[in-house]
Amino acid sequence: MFETELHRLRHDDLVRRAEAERRAREALRVRRAARRGTAARGAEPDSHTRRRSWFARTA
Repeated sequence: MFETELHRLRHDDLVRRAEAERRAREALRVRRAARRGTAARGAEPDSHTRRRSWFARTA
């Protein structure tokens, strides 16, 4: 009986973790889609989208 309860607890924990990971992936997908949407509308100039290099350019 103890083993079945332990198995059930582990199973429930895995299900909760999987659901949390799914929600995190979905939130990331929504944020990326929102960024793509604003970039497509041209809300931000191109000069601000490029990241500046930490290293000086060589001649």
